[in-house]
Amino acid sequence: MDPKNESFNYTYSAKQREEIKKIRQYYVPREEDKMERLRRLDERAKKPGKVVSMIVGTVGTLILGIGMCCILVWDRLFVPGIIISLVGIAGVTAAYPIYTRITKKQREKIAPQIMKLSDELMQ
Repeated sequence: MDPKNESFNYTYSAKQREEIKKIRQYYVPREEDKMERLRRLDERAKKPGKVVSMIVGTVGTLILGIGMCCILVWDRLFVPGIIISLVGIAGVTAAYPIYTRITKKQREKIAPQIMKLSDELMQ
């Protein structure tokens, strides 16, 4: 028996092959297609507005909670509690307009890139 001709072959099942392909995709360099780039640019326009409005809304909610605690828990802080609550309500109310304003400005910055890419995709 010749040791050069001795070999062991094993074929994987379909389930294992799919898992191998999935793992392999993590290590293969990816090429970004135009549609993926368009989605990424759109998300880049929305993200700053989302972050800022979430922070403003969360801080406003916490301030509103502090004002409500002043009103409900501490008897002597009724009037300051109302004022603090109104400041919190203003913060919560301002979150959406802040989001729309920031997103609009970001979209204006990115609009030429988006239009060029979308024109290429539509042809």
